[in-house]
Amino acid sequence: MHPYWQPPQKPASNTAVSWLWAIVPLFTCGFGTPFAVGYAAAKKRSPLLIVATGVYALNFVVFIIAIASYEDVDMWPTWLDTTTTIGLIVNWFGGLANTLIIRRGVFEPGHAWQPVQQQPQRPYQPPRPMPMPPPQQQTYQQPQPPRPTYVPQPQPRPFTQPTHPSTMGVQPRNQGPQWLGPYQVIGDLGQGGQGAVYLGVDQRGQKVAIKVLHAHIAKDKDAQARFLREVDAARRVAPFSTARVLDVNITDDLAYVVSEYVDGVSLEQLVKDKGPRTEDGLTRLALATAGALAAIHKAGIVHRDFKPSNVLIGSDGPRVIDFGIAKALDQVNATASQVMGTPAYMSPEQVGGRPVGPETDIFAWAATMVFAASGKNAFGQDTIPAILNRIINHQPDLSELPMSLRALAASCLDKNPANRPTASDIMLRIVH
Repeated sequence: MHPYWQPPQKPASNTAVSWLWAIVPLFTCGFGTPFAVGYAAAKKRSPLLIVATGVYALNFVVFIIAIASYEDVDMWPTWLDTTTTIGLIVNWFGGLANTLIIRRGVFEPGHAWQPVQQQPQRPYQPPRPMPMPPPQQQTYQQPQPPRPTYVPQPQPRPFTQPTHPSTMGVQPRNQGPQWLGPYQVIGDLGQGGQGAVYLGVDQRGQKVAIKVLHAHIAKDKDAQARFLREVDAARRVAPFSTARVLDVNITDDLAYVVSEYVDGVSLEQLVKDKGPRTEDGLTRLALATAGALAAIHKAGIVHRDFKPSNVLIGSDGPRVIDFGIAKALDQVNATASQVMGTPAYMSPEQVGGRPVGPETDIFAWAATMVFAASGKNAFGQDTIPAILNRIINHQPDLSELPMSLRALAASCLDKNPANRPTASDIMLRIVH
C-alpha cells in the first residue's frame, strides 16, 4: 500500500474533543456529517472514509440544489422529495453512527484500523573514527581580478498612436491610475474622443470597462448634475444587445463611467479584418442592433453617436455601447459650441445643429449597415466638408445591401426625420 494511505502511527488522545466531534451530525441535523467524516478521512487517509465523505456531501448538494430550484418545498416532485428525505436521514443518523464507530480509531491511540508497526531497534555501535587526510603542501596563488559582467541595456519602445478603445485588445499596464474608486485597473483599452478607457475589476472580481472622461467635464456643477441624470437614465436601459452602464462617478477632479466589459472586437475592426458581412450575418446584425436601439429609445435616451466602432461583436452577439454618454457630454460642452458625433454617421439635422431625437440614431443605423455590407462609408471617406455636404444633399449608394434591406435602409436615410421608421418598426420589417 502507498505510504500516503497508511494510517498515522500514533493518533493523539483527547476524549472530550472526540465525543464532541462524534455528535456533530446529531446537533447539525446531518449537515455537518460531510465535514466530520471528511476530517476523519484526511486524518486516517482511508479510501473508504473518502468514499463515505463523497456520499454524505452528495446528499447535502442534492438538498441545496432542490432548495435553490424551487421557491416552496410543497412544489417539489415526489421523486425529489423522497431522494432528499432519504439523503438527510442518511446524513443525520447514518453519519452519527459512523462517527461513533470510528471515534476511538480517530482520536485515541492503540485503536487504529491497522496495527502500529514497531520499528526494530538496532544495537548501539560506537562511531568509527574518521581517517585524517594527509597534509597537503599549501602554495600561494595570485588572486584573479573579477571578470566584468555584461548587463543588457533596455531598448527604447517605439511610440504607437492610441486607437479607439473598441478596436484594440487589452494592453499591459505601463503607467496611469492603479485604482479608480473601488475598481482596480488591470489594463488599458485605449483612447477615444471622450477620454481614456481602462479595463478594471470590481469588488466581486468581475471585469468592467471604465471610461475616464476629459477633465473639463468635472468643472461645472450644473453640468455635473445634468451628466448624472443622463447616465442614470442610461442605467435603466434593458440589458439585451447593450453593454450595461453599471456605475458613474463625477467629482471636481475626476469623472468616469463604468460599464459592462464585452470581450470582443468592434464591427469596424471586424469588417476591416474579415471583410463585409454576408446577407445572413448582416440580417442578424441589423435585427440585434435595431433591438438595442429600441431598448435605448424606450428608456428616453438618444444615442447620438451610433457607428460601427460603438457596436462590439461579443461571443453572445452584437452589443451597443456608449449610449447616453454623447448627450451627457453634449450638455456639458454646450458652452463650447462643440458638435457631438462622428461626421460620417451624423444625420442631416445633427449636421445642421437642429434638435435631434431617436430619428438621428435610425439614420446612423442605416449608414452603419451600409458599412457592414460594403466595407465603405455610406457618404464617402474623404474630407469632412465633402462628407457633410453629401449627408445633406445626396443619397448614398445602397447597391451593396441585400435586396431584403435596401428599401428599409433607404427609408431610414430619408433627409426628413419624420419620414424615418422607428427602431421597433425596423425589427418588424426585418422579420416579416
